[in-house]
Amino acid sequence: MSDIWNKMSVGTVCVTAGLTGLSSFVFLAVAIGTDYWYIIDVSNSRYNYGEHWEDLNSHSGLWRICEVMQKVFVILLPLSLVLLVLGGICGLVSSLAHGLYMLLFTGSYFLLGGALTLAGISVYIAYSKAAFAIAMSLYGHKLFDNVYIGFSWSMGLACLSCVLEVIAGALFLLAAKLTAVQQCEQSATI
Repeated sequence: MSDIWNKMSVGTVCVTAGLTGLSSFVFLAVAIGTDYWYIIDVSNSRYNYGEHWEDLNSHSGLWRICEVMQKVFVILLPLSLVLLVLGGICGLVSSLAHGLYMLLFTGSYFLLGGALTLAGISVYIAYSKAAFAIAMSLYGHKLFDNVYIGFSWSMGLACLSCVLEVIAGALFLLAAKLTAVQQCEQSATI
């Protein structure tokens, strides 16, 4: 088992964790900045909406509303984005210092950030579900027959960002484990 630990380099694991964290930041920034979290497509509906049925298609994001959805003020995802920046700085410092406790803190920090991102996504899903339930109670269930309502690629990017953030945290914790093993081996040889 110690052969496996010896073959892994703390630097390589830290660089991989850093690139994973950077990818998570990029995906979350794009997701937050785009308006394709939730889409409504009425093109296959059995109801006749007239010549302008395309105008009833809608999509929304976190900040800008395109047509029918209510505005959503989500604070958790932008906060998670800020935490990713701070985690990246912390990760860079801990990687350069090869400090065991700094790497443990950075890994835990990224895992906490992943939980915050997941909470933000969950709040958005719960809000969307509640908004849809209100719309169905106002307009009736039959109006929504053959209408496609679902989450889109912005939501997918946010979910991917969450997964990458957790992977980055796990990699920083692995780097901490490798550092601890190396420190034990160094103290044993002295």
